Order: sequence, then C-alpha cells, then structure tokens
Amino acid sequence: MAFTLLQVIEVPLYFIHDGAPPDSNVLTRVLLSLVVLVLLLGFVTGVRELVRQTDPACGWVADLAHGAALAYIAVTFVAHSLQAGEVIAADEPLDPTITAEGSYLLYGSIGRILTAVFLVAAGYAAVRSGLLSRWAARSAYVIALINLAFVPSLYFGNDTGEFFSANGWGTTATIASLYAYWVLAFGIALLRRHNARRYAGQPGSTSENRR
Repeated sequence: MAFTLLQVIEVPLYFIHDGAPPDSNVLTRVLLSLVVLVLLLGFVTGVRELVRQTDPACGWVADLAHGAALAYIAVTFVAHSLQAGEVIAADEPLDPTITAEGSYLLYGSIGRILTAVFLVAAGYAAVRSGLLSRWAARSAYVIALINLAFVPSLYFGNDTGEFFSANGWGTTATIASLYAYWVLAFGIALLRRHNARRYAGQPGSTSENRR
C-alpha cells in the first residue's frame, strides 16, 4: 500500500510545472521514487518466497518475475542518477526529461518491456501456484500488453508533450504507473487470504467447527 501511495504522489510532480521545473521538484520526485523502488524490491522478494513455499515447481517463474523486477529497479536507478545529476550540475533550472538523453529508453522502452516480463511472470506464478485466483494473471496480462504496446515509442522522437514518444508523458509516467495499482490489488488479496486462513484456524470459526 505504501508503494502505491508514494507512486501516486510522485507521478503528478511531473505535470505541475510548465517548462523547466525547479530543482526541488525533480529531486523530490527522484527521492520518492528511490523509496518506491526499495519497497518494490521487498514486495517482489516476498512474492517469490510465497510462491516457492506454495508450489516449489513454480519457483522458476517466480525467479523470472524477481529477476525482471531487479533489472527494472536497476535501470530506473541509473535513469534517476542521470536526471538528478543533470539538475545538480546545472546552474539554471532545466528539464532533465529532455536534456538527460541517456534516460529516454531506460524510463521508456526498456522499462516497459521489463515491466511486461515481471507482470506476466508474477501473474502466472501467483495463479499457477494457487496463491491467488485467475484475476491476478488476467489483469497482469492486460497491463503487460499495454506496456508492450509502448515499446516501439522509441521511434517517435523526444517530445515530452507527446503521449507516445520515447520520453513522452504516456510512455514514462502514465503507463509506467499502471503496474503500481496491480501491485496494490495483489497485496490486498494476499492480506485477505492470510487473514481468512488465520480466522479459519481459530476456535469457533466455521472451518474449525467442521473438523
């Protein structure tokens, strides 16, 4: 929940200024994202272990999801470093989403394809292992397809005002945040499943009375 909340706070920071944002804006959204990525690391590591415990045969799929998430986290750290470095070194305010050219594909096409791999693998592993019901995989596949649709955005220039450009607001901000809502739903479903199992084992519960 904290992961999705911080992601929701971070995304609007990209849109509240016309032209070059102040340094504080860029550095704040970078700092928020660093925390978000650390929370994501904890989430994907926990999911991998849950899948392995539930069905060891699905361990390789969980490892794929974990590996894709680690790669996504690593390239996003690099992209953040490129943008923050531009801002810190500049004497005047600038828009690092334009000037930090090395971050275009890291935030865009590379981020989208790694997100798609993570979603497909995590959704499949969660359902195949019996951890969650089919909605987890189906919703993951839909969001993964949307992400894959933005991989070719690298052919469409570097106008941040365009929805479908290499560093456009659709490719790098809007679409990039969709997976956060899936993670939120996934986490809530896991908590409900855990609480249901705890309740089922308590004296006086329906399942306990059936024993």
